[in-house]
Amino acid sequence: MADQSVSIIKVHDVLLVTMPADPDDAAITALQEQILDRMDRTKAKGLVLDLSNVETLDSFFARTTVETAQMIYLMGGRTVLVGMRPSVAITATQLGLSLKLSRVSSAVNVDKAVDMLTELPRRRQGNERRE
Repeated sequence: MADQSVSIIKVHDVLLVTMPADPDDAAITALQEQILDRMDRTKAKGLVLDLSNVETLDSFFARTTVETAQMIYLMGGRTVLVGMRPSVAITATQLGLSLKLSRVSSAVNVDKAVDMLTELPRRRQGNERRE
């Protein structure tokens, strides 16, 4: 991934990152740092991590993804994974990747993920006003 740049785009109050097909460990670590820095600077509510280009998932990539989601949670945000291919989902399961324990959600596409991250606070606010 050394020659591939990854954009971190802010949409509403959410960061959107599309992972490249085959990132190396150094690139994954660098991207984690960039995401956390951008979360802090922009005060985003969450991260949509698009895995649709990812063809293979190794243990380091899986672990770093879960750790990043945990760090974002500690910073007050949520993470939603989208676009996971069946082969990547199988590998993630075989590696023991647990999204529930790491507070990661999944969505069928980016639109649904952004909705999940931006509508939940509005619903909570709406419910609080009715009480």
